[in-house]
Amino acid sequence: MTLRLLTAGESHGPALVGIVDGLPAGLKISEEAIRHDLARRQFAHGRGGRQKIEKDHARILGGLVRGITTGAPVALVIENLDYKNWEGLEVPPNRLPRPGHADLAGCLKWGFDDTRRVSERASARETAMRTALGAVCKALLAEAGISCRAQVVRIGRVKAGAADLSDPRKAEAVESSAVRCADRAASRRMLRAVDGAKAAGETLGGVVQVSAFGVPPGLGSSVQWDRKLDGRISQALMSIHSVKGVLIGNAEAQAAAVGSRAQDAIRWRAGRGYFRPTNRAGGVEGGITNGETVEARILLKPISTLRKGLPSVDLVSKKALPAGYQRSDTCVVPAAVPVAEAMLAWVLADALLEKFGADTVRDMKRSLGVFRLRAVRAG
Repeated sequence: MTLRLLTAGESHGPALVGIVDGLPAGLKISEEAIRHDLARRQFAHGRGGRQKIEKDHARILGGLVRGITTGAPVALVIENLDYKNWEGLEVPPNRLPRPGHADLAGCLKWGFDDTRRVSERASARETAMRTALGAVCKALLAEAGISCRAQVVRIGRVKAGAADLSDPRKAEAVESSAVRCADRAASRRMLRAVDGAKAAGETLGGVVQVSAFGVPPGLGSSVQWDRKLDGRISQALMSIHSVKGVLIGNAEAQAAAVGSRAQDAIRWRAGRGYFRPTNRAGGVEGGITNGETVEARILLKPISTLRKGLPSVDLVSKKALPAGYQRSDTCVVPAAVPVAEAMLAWVLADALLEKFGADTVRDMKRSLGVFRLRAVRAG
């Protein structure tokens, strides 16, 4: 691994802290771009009451001089504004683990009888820092002509076709939708579904498609299992809270197809080089990018903090009781869009530096330029 991301901090602690280590020198980092992605994560239909309290802003504490990376680790901090509402309070221990959360598994792992010692760190609040660090990774990818964009294609039972987000108009349609779906009719149905679930005290899951455009061939490797790029992408996306499945390309359709209709034919054209008329593989073959758009889908379960607590057992008395309720979201699927972009951006930035890495952004771009020219002329 060339590029490392680390986060620390608890959901209701003073702050979240993040470090990205391995960036080359000479990369311009915009705090406004980071703020933009943090706002996208916060303000989406289905979010809970905490988003009215937090105004996420990432302060850069190190690794930059006048907004330009020095090659040292870049450190960020996001203050938790909700902390002042908890500071100094004697909060009783929570003995009722919530089904579907890390509560019980974590208490069994570390020997706790208070679920908060697990849930404070296991909370999806941590993805705020991942989103901020992902915005830094996006800045590096932009230097290589690569962009990551995601969209909602399903909430509950409401499905929508995936839009071509390489089209700026389609990308804007996603951003103008409260549920991050380019299909206006489907968006309206999704909004009604989320509002209906909220009224019923229920929650909804869904599907997000994330794509990376402009990715060169040759990222990743086929020589070891842990260097295969589709495996690395899957692990990163699977680590997002509530994600229970990851699909690369149109994997579900491929599983039902015959072999002749499951692959992507190879073409070559002067001035363009090799290309594929289809992209069933999602831009990755044999663990290596093939020059097509990298595409993945993440399947998110409905979150399990419900207004009417699910059946649980008291950790001390062992009595059967319903799990408690704390303010929560109804649907996190639209908010997962920038988080999915962030995690895909990190994997691709890591792979980019692995192949073209250098001490400076200028050297990386020079190496990438030579490779792109060779790839186009090949054949």
